[in-house]
Amino acid sequence: MATRRELSTLQKIALHDGLVIPAHPLALNADRQLDEQSQRALSRYYMASGAGGIAVGVHSTQFEIRDPKFNLFEKVLRMASEEVDRAQLDRPFLKVAGICGPTEQALHETDIAKGLGYDTGLLSMGGLSDWSEAQILERTARIAEQIPVIGFYLQPSVGGKVFSFDFWKEFANIPGIVAIKMAPFNRYQTIDVARAVCYSDRRDEIALYTGNDDNIVNDLLTVYRFQVEGQSVEKRIVGGLLGHWAVWTHKAVELLAEVKKARLHDQIALDWLTRNVEVTDSNAAFFDPAHAFAGCIPGIHEVLRRQGLIKGTWCLNPHEQLSPGQSEEIDRMYRDYPQLNDDAFVKKHLAEWLS
Repeated sequence: MATRRELSTLQKIALHDGLVIPAHPLALNADRQLDEQSQRALSRYYMASGAGGIAVGVHSTQFEIRDPKFNLFEKVLRMASEEVDRAQLDRPFLKVAGICGPTEQALHETDIAKGLGYDTGLLSMGGLSDWSEAQILERTARIAEQIPVIGFYLQPSVGGKVFSFDFWKEFANIPGIVAIKMAPFNRYQTIDVARAVCYSDRRDEIALYTGNDDNIVNDLLTVYRFQVEGQSVEKRIVGGLLGHWAVWTHKAVELLAEVKKARLHDQIALDWLTRNVEVTDSNAAFFDPAHAFAGCIPGIHEVLRRQGLIKGTWCLNPHEQLSPGQSEEIDRMYRDYPQLNDDAFVKKHLAEWLS
């Protein structure tokens, strides 16, 4: 049996300190073919922005890349890995591969990711709604034998399912779990994960990351404190692995740096609550909850298109388009929250990223 390649010491320290990890989009041309120039430019943009990793083959990269008629899964993972290697960064950086499907498919995708030098796998539990918790735990353990795993609590409205507290406690005890991305878009379920990890003997080995695009700033500022066998145990959500951070990434990196400074003080300024609303409001424009998230991928694309990083909002699925009024909502974000965009940063470096 192949052995799991562990994260380096510096990667572990960085993961637990907190990283901005954008969910990497897929750049297509008007014929819905891969636009290699723009795809590579996106990877360069994320690294130049100061991100601590990229997640490729995830929802924002479009699950259709796995469809044999497109056959893009390995190709887009390879391109991102090549760009990271080429950059020769002087800081720890995580290459995260999205892994999904039933066990055999997940193992196959894990093999591809390992072969391409990926450090961890973000293990989706989407599409497994008829599986029992025991079956999903067994699948997780098998993947975690092969690659360090970032768990993923996916919101039910886009294909996830609700899991019990006991599930997450067992999940946290699996060797090889290095982090959990919490994206149920639900306070109760987010608390379940944080509490379950605090109850685990592996609590210090697991970093918590937000995927709750509707509550990013508050997630990053909150200390979760629970009584475990008479002892007070605390855990923070240290960073984010987010589709939202696929746009305006340079500002997201600045935001997380500010959060880390604020955490050093006992009191958080009330202004942070307002900033949380601003970020959430902008997320609503990008992710399109007004239409049950139908426009979430084209919404990300539209921001990147306006910046010149990609050429259009095309998706592999031609039915995925901007929703009515979504472009106008993005206009409003630029008007109402100009401090959130990183257009000036992108404009300054765009030519070199596209070269």
